Amino acid sequence: MDREERKTINQGQEDEMEIYGYNLSRWKLAIVSLGVICTGGFLLLLLYWMPEWRVKATCIRAAIKDCEVVLLRTTDEFKMWFCAKIRFLSLESHPFVNPKSIANKISNGHAVHLTENPAEDTSHEMNKYSQTQSQQIRYFTHHSVKYFWNDTIHNFDFLKGLDEGVSCTSIYEKHSAGLTKGMHAYRKLLYGINEIAVKVPSVFKLLIKEVLNPFYIFQLFSVILWSTDEYYYYALAIVIMSIVSIMSSLYSIRKQYIMLHDMVATHSTVRVSVCRVNEEIEEIFSTDLVPGDVMVIPLNGTVMPCDAVLINGTCIVNESMLTGESVPVTKTNLPNPSVDIKGMGEELYSPETHKRHTLFCGTTVIQTRFYTGELVKAIVVRTGFSTSKGQLVRSILYPKPTDFKLYRDAYLFLLCLVAVAGIGFIYTIVNSILNEVEVGEIIIESLDIITITVPPALPAAMTAGIVYAQRRLKNVGIFCISPQRINICGQLNLVCFDKTGTLTEDGLDLWGIQRVENTRFLLPEENVCNELLVKSQFVACMATCHSLTKIEGVLSGDPLDLKMFEAIGWILEEATEEETALHNRIMPTVVRPPKQLLPESTPVGNQEMELFELPAIYEIGIVRQFPFSSALQRMSVVARVLGDKKMDAYMKGAPEVIASLCKPETVPVEFEEVLEDYTKQGFRVIALAHRKLESKLTWHKVQNISRDTIENNMDFMGLIIMQNKLKQETPAVLEDLHKANIRTVMVTGDNMLTAVSVARDCGMILPQDKVIIAEALPPKDGKVAKINWHYADSLTQCSNSTAVGSEDIPIKLVHDSLEDLQITPYHFAMNGKSFSVILEHFQDLVPKLMLHGTVFARMAPDQKTQLVEALQNVDYFVGMCGDGANDCGALKRAHGGISLSELEASVASPFTSKTPSISCVPNLIREGRAALMTSFCVFKFMALYSIIQYFSVTLLYSILSNLGDFQFLFIDLAIILVVVFTMSLNPAWKELVAQRPPSGLISGALLFSVLSQIVICIGFQSLGFFWVKQQPWYPSLDACNTTRSLFQNSSHLENETELDTHNIQNYENTTVFFISSFQYLIVAIAFSKGKPFRQPCYKNWKVRIKRGTEGPQGTQFFCCICDYFVCLHITHHVASSCLC
Repeated sequence: MDREERKTINQGQEDEMEIYGYNLSRWKLAIVSLGVICTGGFLLLLLYWMPEWRVKATCIRAAIKDCEVVLLRTTDEFKMWFCAKIRFLSLESHPFVNPKSIANKISNGHAVHLTENPAEDTSHEMNKYSQTQSQQIRYFTHHSVKYFWNDTIHNFDFLKGLDEGVSCTSIYEKHSAGLTKGMHAYRKLLYGINEIAVKVPSVFKLLIKEVLNPFYIFQLFSVILWSTDEYYYYALAIVIMSIVSIMSSLYSIRKQYIMLHDMVATHSTVRVSVCRVNEEIEEIFSTDLVPGDVMVIPLNGTVMPCDAVLINGTCIVNESMLTGESVPVTKTNLPNPSVDIKGMGEELYSPETHKRHTLFCGTTVIQTRFYTGELVKAIVVRTGFSTSKGQLVRSILYPKPTDFKLYRDAYLFLLCLVAVAGIGFIYTIVNSILNEVEVGEIIIESLDIITITVPPALPAAMTAGIVYAQRRLKNVGIFCISPQRINICGQLNLVCFDKTGTLTEDGLDLWGIQRVENTRFLLPEENVCNELLVKSQFVACMATCHSLTKIEGVLSGDPLDLKMFEAIGWILEEATEEETALHNRIMPTVVRPPKQLLPESTPVGNQEMELFELPAIYEIGIVRQFPFSSALQRMSVVARVLGDKKMDAYMKGAPEVIASLCKPETVPVEFEEVLEDYTKQGFRVIALAHRKLESKLTWHKVQNISRDTIENNMDFMGLIIMQNKLKQETPAVLEDLHKANIRTVMVTGDNMLTAVSVARDCGMILPQDKVIIAEALPPKDGKVAKINWHYADSLTQCSNSTAVGSEDIPIKLVHDSLEDLQITPYHFAMNGKSFSVILEHFQDLVPKLMLHGTVFARMAPDQKTQLVEALQNVDYFVGMCGDGANDCGALKRAHGGISLSELEASVASPFTSKTPSISCVPNLIREGRAALMTSFCVFKFMALYSIIQYFSVTLLYSILSNLGDFQFLFIDLAIILVVVFTMSLNPAWKELVAQRPPSGLISGALLFSVLSQIVICIGFQSLGFFWVKQQPWYPSLDACNTTRSLFQNSSHLENETELDTHNIQNYENTTVFFISSFQYLIVAIAFSKGKPFRQPCYKNWKVRIKRGTEGPQGTQFFCCICDYFVCLHITHHVASSCLC
């Protein structure tokens, strides 16, 4: 195979795929057409279900560069196949620019990264792309993303916006002026319209797609077969059930499409203002936006129709649609590297790295603040399905298959049933030939045995338990957007918890402050709101260094900032639009203390001077804000006291980070000791710093300065100590999880020792357990990476301890400890930086650390996701419980992610708890275990149902008989259907147990259970079948008072008459039918496993009502129905004799 014929697209990404080129072959197409005719259309169905076969059967291999069809295969464990047709984008009719210019620039898939002026073309660029000669660009569409042919890399690549490969400098220098109309037109030609198009398919299309499902095709085949065998009632019942199933499925699917369509349609067509190159403001529809457009954000806010980076002004944004967190977020303009004295101009822009400057599609801009004359502007970086919201919608439209052992084993089990059906098929043919049955009858009966063995109702039966579990979860306030995950949650054996707002209370209480004077800590102070501190830099920092804002007159923002601001009792005032319009610069947010805290002014003796006397005013204006960054673990502001010439910079954040950015001489010597003391007690500690800025820094310069310029050379001011109390239910829930042998892990952005302290307080780490901190250091100055190990109780003493080489670590810390694990249990703890170093340089240690790692502190959002993946790689079924804000990636990656959000359905995770309590975790696991056991029970029952009926029919085939139409009808409707949908109703067991349900069907206990029941059922049916022939009345007793020789019950006697062509009315039939009917009920009871995962059967009141066959009265009712359906021409005396 030519190596050029196979390429990889989206390399290194989650949706990486292999791509193969094919061209249509006429002779292959002719052969396939003949095969479709010969097979009555079945071959066409098979090719419809299998895209790989379809392409290979009708096409021949070709170079990808010149192919007509591409075949795609995912590189993950599922190896799914897709096909797409190559299309051509014609550029010849474009009215604004030279088609060759466009082809040169766009066909490589990086249009906006090339020359920005269409006239600036070079012959070198033109020679890169062979397709320029035809003025057409080749592309294909897969999962709503267009892939264009790139001659530079000789492969297809998707069209990127400004989110990759664009520096922050070029954002301002090349893109801030806007686009010309010509440039806008050609970009729109390539990027298409800016919409997340969720088309609601017509009912007819959905119907065709649903009917062509293999399950319904099998049902259709069965119905046709039964009808030819004159089983009209049973066939009609199956048709009705199938129609109801199809209609309900169509309703559900269409409803989901409509809901998704309505969700994305909120911003699909709104009018927006954009800036053009000549500073002209043009109003266009949002669907016409393209990357590079400069969008004006309206004063009264809007729902963002695209992803855009802010270059002017500030916005208050609600991002709850993406994160599930309803706290307003302040977005500031992207720092302009051109004014950065450190020359960081080559930093590349990234929406994730610079998310505090990026307005994401679908989020709501609540308020804007701006320069007068310089509107709030943002440059469009991504549109359509490339946006954050578009990618989210794509993940919903094209979900990744669920990989779970249960489903894999289910397919294997079905294959076994097909093999059993094949044996029955051969037996039926051989037996019928030996008994000289007609050919038509042989074909019908042999095919009929296949429809009996493979239960057509299995998919619906398996779904029932999940639907009931989803309903029960909703009743306890847990909402699910991925029902298939419920079964997987039954296997969870490790749960990661965020700390703040999850294990501990969301709101922090201010315990006190500890200021620094003359590089020494003062005594802790509880009351911050007093006259002595009102004009101190410490209180000024607390008053200004936050992201609070007023929304409709109510102070809103981060709960931590709110607590700090409320503690000092100051007042925050924001400029109105009218006030802003009167000034030629930004009107700052102003904070001031209440009048009672300010010293009273001294009265003037001269009464005439009263008019000129001004009250004592102390106000601070917040000039510039650098929002909190999880990666940097700090935030800062530039502020100015009213009347002062110089501005002040204030910074707060993680103590270790703040201390590293301060002058060493201002940090107290006992800093680490004091910090360790507080963190060991479980307090959350925040450090403050201050610096006077140079007088040459004007208001305008501050707006464009980088935060790195501000955040250095600071004076350390002291600590704020916040008390983060455990939630009342936390210790009890963690104890329940430990009793159930479910590991718990803490993943937090807080300080290491604070996290360890909270872990001990909540019982995650027991008092006698040892905590070993892994401090990994990256390579530096030619030295290799190393890890320092020390106990958490001796952090300061061991911080300079001798490092242990990576080759000694497993022996010294893992192997020895494993031997003494029962004597001295231990836990590993590490911060995010160490975790990253270990992942990169100590891969061999990762599994060992994952097996005993309990506390992971100072973890960035992407590191949380990496941790979940690392835990999954050592075969843990991982649950993740967080607040939905910084945990989105981890919540999605985990097997069972549950977000504690007040929103009914947060798109950030598969599960959302309406009540912000971790008590939802045991509830979810209990329901998951119950749903998983229900799936096992239903699957085993349906398998036994098939085998029981299969053997019943096989026995009756031996005497050229079969079950009757009404008998099949009664078994499937009155017994199987009722049993399946009621045995799934057993609620979850009231508490978690240490035992876990099996993960797959192929296990010793389950196989023994199924096989033993098969043996018992076959034995009793055989016993009844042969025993009835030994009865004294068997050879001579008439079945009815009519024709005496009509129903002789022997396979050696003549059974066929004009009245009973199928030989149904005989003693063997009645015996086998009664025995098998009771076997269905007995097997259902035997497989309805209760404790320790589900409530027992007798507590399921719906089973007792619906399955009336379990009591004496139900048995009488059952027998009466049987007599009516089966024994229409057999006397009650004979029926009773058959049961004796």
